[in-house]
Amino acid sequence: MGGSDIDIVKTEPVRCELSFSRPTDDTLLIRLAGSWRIGQELPSADAVRKQLDSGTPIKRFAFDTKELTRWDSALLAFLIKIRDLSLENNIDLDTDGLPGGVKRLLSLASAVPEKKDTRTQAIHEPLLSRVGGDTISFFRSAGEMLAFIGEAFVAFTKFLGGRARYRRSDLFLVIQQCGAEALPIVSLISVLVGLILGFIGAVQLMMFGAQIYVANLVGIAMVRVMGAIMTGIIMAGRTGAAFAAELGTMQVNEEIDALRTLGISPMEFLVLPRMLALALMMPLLCLYSDLMGILGGLVVGVTMLDLNPMVYFTQTREAVSLNHFWIGLFHSVVFGVLVALAGCLRGMQCGRSASAVGDAATSAVVTGIVSIIVATAIITFICNVIGI
Repeated sequence: MGGSDIDIVKTEPVRCELSFSRPTDDTLLIRLAGSWRIGQELPSADAVRKQLDSGTPIKRFAFDTKELTRWDSALLAFLIKIRDLSLENNIDLDTDGLPGGVKRLLSLASAVPEKKDTRTQAIHEPLLSRVGGDTISFFRSAGEMLAFIGEAFVAFTKFLGGRARYRRSDLFLVIQQCGAEALPIVSLISVLVGLILGFIGAVQLMMFGAQIYVANLVGIAMVRVMGAIMTGIIMAGRTGAAFAAELGTMQVNEEIDALRTLGISPMEFLVLPRMLALALMMPLLCLYSDLMGILGGLVVGVTMLDLNPMVYFTQTREAVSLNHFWIGLFHSVVFGVLVALAGCLRGMQCGRSASAVGDAATSAVVTGIVSIIVATAIITFICNVIGI
C-alpha cells in the first residue's frame, strides 16, 4: 500500500508590535504592526509617555498602520490613552494614518466628553422652596385621597344595588388570602400580647394582693381595643402591602390602563373585592385575636399567679360586657376598610418602575398603621364622650 508524506507547517502566532520614529524634530510617528486583539500581550501607553521625556519637545503624534493585520477594541483602548496623553500635553493628534473604522470609533468615543465635576455638584434647594413643595404635595395627595374615597363609596353603592362589575371568584380568593391564611400570624401575636398584658398586670397587682383582677385587665383590654389594633396592624403589614404591590405591578404592566380601555372600572373590578373581603374578615379575625389574647393571659394567671382556670374564666366573663364586645367589633370593621383603602390607594398611585412598587408597598403600610392609630384615638374619644 502506497503512502504520501504530509508536510506539517507550524506557524507562530502573529504578535503586535509598537515602534517609534522621528520623521521631523517635533513629530513622533507611532508604528503599529501585527495583531492588536484582546487576549494578546499588548504594549502599554507608558512607552509613548517615555518618548515625551526623551528630550526634544514633541508637538504632533502621527500613526503608521501599513503593517497592521487585525485589530479590535484593544487597539481602540490603546489609542484612547494616546489621545488623553496628547490632550494633557497639548500635542496635536493626526489620525490620518489609522484605518477608517478605527478613526470612526475613536471619533465616537470622544464625541461626548464627560463633563467635569458632574458627580460632585449638588443642588441646594432653598428651605422655603422645599417647604412650599412639600405643602403643595401634601394638599395634592389629600385631594387624590378624597377623590379615591369618593370613587370607592360610589363603587360600594353600586355593589349594594347589584350593579357593580367584579368577579366573585376574585372576592372569594381575597377572602381566603386575608382570612384563613392570616390565622397563624394573628394567633402568635395575639397570644404574646395577652402574655405581656398579663405579666405586666400581675407584677403590679401582686403588690396589693389583687392577682385575680389580671383577668379583668387582659379581658377588657383585648376585647375592647387591643385585639382589633393588633389584628389591624398585622393586616396592614401583611395584606395592605400585598394589595399595594399587586395593584402597583398591574400599573407597571399597564393592566389597569387596559381595564379602563375595555370600559371596566378598576375601582369596581380591583378595589371593591379587596375592600369587601377585608371588611368581612377583620371582625372574625378580631374575635379570634380576642380569644388568643385571653388564653395568653390565662397562661400567666395559671402559671405565675396560681389561679384556677375556672376562676379566671368566670372573672373574665363577669368583667367583659357586650359594650366592650361591640366596640371591639366596630374598631375591626373600621380598621379593615382603612387598611384596604390605604393599600389600594397606594397601589393605584404607583409609578411605572420596580422601585415605585416597593415605595407603594412601604407607603401602604405606613398609611394603614397611621390611619389605625388615628381612628383608635377618635373612636376612644367618642366612646368616652357618650359614656360607653
